[in-house]
Amino acid sequence: MKMIFRWFGEGDDSVSLEEIRQIPGIKGVVTALSNIPVGEVWPQQKIDQLKAKINAAGLEMEVIESVNIHEDIKLGLASRDKYIENYKLTLKNLAQGGVKVVCYNFMPVFDWLRSDLAEKLADGSNTMSYNETEINKTDPVQLIEEFADGSKGFSLPGWEAERLAELKQIMAQYQEITADDLFDNLKYFLEAILPVCQENDIKMAIHPDDPPWPVYNLPRIMTGKENIRRLLKMVDDPYNGLTLCSGSLGSNPANDVPGLIREFGKRIHFAHVRNLKFTGTGKFHETSHLSSDGSLDLFEIMKAYYEIGFEGYMRPDHGRMIWGEEARPGYGLYDRALGVTYLNGIWEAINKISIV
Repeated sequence: MKMIFRWFGEGDDSVSLEEIRQIPGIKGVVTALSNIPVGEVWPQQKIDQLKAKINAAGLEMEVIESVNIHEDIKLGLASRDKYIENYKLTLKNLAQGGVKVVCYNFMPVFDWLRSDLAEKLADGSNTMSYNETEINKTDPVQLIEEFADGSKGFSLPGWEAERLAELKQIMAQYQEITADDLFDNLKYFLEAILPVCQENDIKMAIHPDDPPWPVYNLPRIMTGKENIRRLLKMVDDPYNGLTLCSGSLGSNPANDVPGLIREFGKRIHFAHVRNLKFTGTGKFHETSHLSSDGSLDLFEIMKAYYEIGFEGYMRPDHGRMIWGEEARPGYGLYDRALGVTYLNGIWEAINKISIV
């Protein structure tokens, strides 16, 4: 297992590479060129410059999160082939820069969604939370308008302010798209890019939907065991794999996260590990990584990774805002650094007990 840390890039992240380097056990960062418009090729020069900066701080850059998928690909439009060709070129350039894994998602329009980015907890920290009732009261256009300019502390990837005019049209297009259609479009995309992945030894790792159920009548397909089985069988290739996010899948109590880890084993290329607490039907808030603070058993999750002989990349996921830190919601330094230490402690304990 190789522990890494999410870094959004210089100027876009309150956390510096130098601070990340000081977290015990961290080998590298997972990052992206977020200023490249969705669908365009990532230039080799910019990839190499980013890698050089990260390497100069004593860290590796072997994972990218994310090379976002253009909506035309998800919708299956005739124009998708142009964007797929661009994606192939980006993959070749990333592989040339030493990247081994690309984390991506296939969620229509939205990436992860929350109804509150700073819910106050009893200990005085604040965290992100989700309330299905509140989400259903919110107009999706209004939601994207609030997030697109970064005024909430982060921007919604792929929905920069200049693209807002497209939203209503794209939302309407998705009303004709079923979950089966989305699977078909994902299959088309993967079958087109996997020869490039094989030739360049770069693995694709799809992130589950967050939350793992339909939102605003938009289909979502990476939601649980049966659909993950369908994906891996549909394109049965080791380069077609998973980013297994405990928080995304775990926000549906029906998903047994340790069981998913044990079943899908070697097809997991990237692990996101975090905790959350259920507060009602369709309601949860994120917590520290500590098992007793939330509803997920982080010991069992880490034990499952150990049992499958996980050798991929792992990162702590969303943390709280603690100790007065002001940062991108979910991505401050302090609570995620505590998460790294906790996860590494569990891993060390399991390893030492196993070899006694």
